[in-house]
Amino acid sequence: MALETRQRLYCTAPLCQDAEVTLDRDQSHYLLNVLRKAEGDELLLFNGKDGEWQAEITQAAKKAAVLHCLAATRPQDPVPSLMLVFAPIKKARIDFIAEKATELGVGILQPVMTDRTQMSRVNTDRMRANAIEAAEQTGRTTIPEIRAPISLTALLEDWPATRHIIFCDEDRAASPDHAMADVVAGLTGKAAIFIGPEGGFSPRERDHIIAQAQAHAVALGRNILRADTAMLAALAIWQSAAGEWKGRR
Repeated sequence: MALETRQRLYCTAPLCQDAEVTLDRDQSHYLLNVLRKAEGDELLLFNGKDGEWQAEITQAAKKAAVLHCLAATRPQDPVPSLMLVFAPIKKARIDFIAEKATELGVGILQPVMTDRTQMSRVNTDRMRANAIEAAEQTGRTTIPEIRAPISLTALLEDWPATRHIIFCDEDRAASPDHAMADVVAGLTGKAAIFIGPEGGFSPRERDHIIAQAQAHAVALGRNILRADTAMLAALAIWQSAAGEWKGRR
């Protein structure tokens, strides 16, 4: 049977040659009733640790489908070092952020509570589910780490000296000297992109971020962008100027 390369499924079981993978009830339902797969069909499995594997469905029971690993199709990729620090926004848009950040190569998602954050709770399990679904669709073999929310002050208190802070600063929107593509083009090493809440970081927070030795204040253009739009723009600029897309034409 021809392998449908777009059908990928994340699992938690170890993957290796001839491994038997038993899916839980929810995944079995998804595989058999949503994807309409049956015994003898093949798909791709990954678990974030053992690369990607071609597998065949050997049992199609409703409560526990079983798959047999046939061959490795891709080695395990390293987890990307890129970090996204963002203030939580409305639920549907947090789903969007988790999905698109995964597609755009983020390795760590860090929600931060700020002076102007309007949400008091973040469902990190839901974020992880959205990240897994995005990884299945986009071909990643890694799942980004979803960290528990933390205050901006606490985050900066323990900031590592080896990670750049790419601070998307609305106050520099009209400054050509701080265009993000130009600022980050010469950077090497680990980086974190900081995206503020609706209304931006407060003056106190802005001063605190800029005071960090690793901080680079950057502009995303003249227009004031929504938080989720700014995230997309910043990640795309970073990947093109300094990240995974650099040098690819």
